[in-house]
Amino acid sequence: MSENRASEHTTYAREAAQGFVDEVCALPSLYAPHIRAVRRARSREWRTAAPKFVTDVALELATRRKHRWERWFAYELVRFHKGAFEALDDRILARLAKGLDSWDSVDAFGRILSGPAWAQGRASDGLIDRWSRSRDLWLRRLALVSTIALNMKSDGGTGDTRRTLAICSRMVDDHEDMVVKALSWALRVLSTHDAVAVRAFLRKHDSSLAARVKRETENKLRTGKKNPKGR
Repeated sequence: MSENRASEHTTYAREAAQGFVDEVCALPSLYAPHIRAVRRARSREWRTAAPKFVTDVALELATRRKHRWERWFAYELVRFHKGAFEALDDRILARLAKGLDSWDSVDAFGRILSGPAWAQGRASDGLIDRWSRSRDLWLRRLALVSTIALNMKSDGGTGDTRRTLAICSRMVDDHEDMVVKALSWALRVLSTHDAVAVRAFLRKHDSSLAARVKRETENKLRTGKKNPKGR
């Protein structure tokens, strides 16, 4: 692509992103269902658009950081565009993950994009491993949240004990609250596929795991619920 053509492409993506923001801001209310209706309309409109265009619009939205809803809209744009999702790779995912700064932004990215991409072979084990070793709290949480899709049929997962526990094992000594909660979540989801392996993991790391992780995971194994009522 020539330099002028690339510049035009970038400008078009930026204008498309701004057009979406303007449309949402003009809504009578900013409830998620109303914003999502605009996203669905865009997905229908851009169904046959080039994957790179959709990805570029998503990158524009994800890096603006003016409105928190821009991020999950960006992720959904890619997730629900067949070509853009199939074109995902480590480089694009790493760019989209820049600036994650809260549990909701991390969980949206992990559940909508990075997890399904990993489960379906579009993200490498190496990328998730790097996140799990990051000094950035939010990337460490993201590595754990990304394991959820490995064990969710709706995300393309079929149950993956090995890769899930490889990430969980790196987090047993990490007692940052956001990491602890994500570790509990990852183990609870895996337990529906491989309860034996999860029980063995709890026994092996009993002295290191946070009390919350042990309590919630054991509750899930015993009752099927994280926090059963009346107990």
